Amino acid sequence: MSVPAAYLGIILIWATTPLAIKWSAQGTGFAFAVAARMVIGFAVAATVLAVWRIGLPLHRRARTSYLAGGLGMFGAMTLTYWGAQYIHSGLVSVLFGLTPLITGLLALLWLEEEALTRAKIAGMLLGLSGLAVIFGDSHEMGGAHALAGVLALLAAVTLYSASLVWVKRIGDDSPPLATTAGTLVVALPLFALVWLGTDGHVPNAVPPRAGAAIVYLGVFGSVVGFALYYYVIKHMETGKVALITLVTPVLALLLGSALNGEHVGVRVWLGAACIGTGLAVHQWQTLAGALAPRAK
Repeated sequence: MSVPAAYLGIILIWATTPLAIKWSAQGTGFAFAVAARMVIGFAVAATVLAVWRIGLPLHRRARTSYLAGGLGMFGAMTLTYWGAQYIHSGLVSVLFGLTPLITGLLALLWLEEEALTRAKIAGMLLGLSGLAVIFGDSHEMGGAHALAGVLALLAAVTLYSASLVWVKRIGDDSPPLATTAGTLVVALPLFALVWLGTDGHVPNAVPPRAGAAIVYLGVFGSVVGFALYYYVIKHMETGKVALITLVTPVLALLLGSALNGEHVGVRVWLGAACIGTGLAVHQWQTLAGALAPRAK
């Protein structure tokens, strides 16, 4: 596979995922939408494992990794789907752009990886200022319950980041696709419990757009995107991979405005710019290495 094509594929999948999440829950309910997505994702992952004859490791470290990933996936995705009902789809991507900042802070506390430099502290402060700007007007975020939606997304990002750090601390070296399948095995029963605890019934008629969004997320958002991401990490410098998190929030905001009629106000754009700038400052050393011209 071409590395540039895989890189572009990740950008497209990550930029369209927030809007697909919002569409998938319209007419089906957030609990059914996320549970159905994960069932499809597991079916695809299990099929690929069987076809490629990739085993599912069950040693202690692998099982612990599945548990950490599954709990993180369950908490993050449940909160994301619930919160996405009340905020603009593009804002979901903007808030998930905080993941490297939160992950870096948790890694410092949990893994003791590296000290906070001035650049990293400045990046975190810029990210916080961006959040403060976005919180200024709930109507620009999507509606009357937008504040609750943003808080749910912030909790989702925190859980997702904590899960990443936990998995890294475990240090399992199982194949990425096997880790995906194992993670889904842990998470699926929890998603089923949430669905049963909310409405617990399959919609009589799933709207075509919602159905297409669920299938898209199950195949591309849960499996293909994950595989492409690991492929790109293996064949491309870390700094260039990090640029994806700067591009996708802007594209997601534009797609939400163009395809879903979402009015993105000045506060949201300004807040997104602050968060993006904070992320760039936080990862400046990595990004500078990727953007620097190669010596001949």
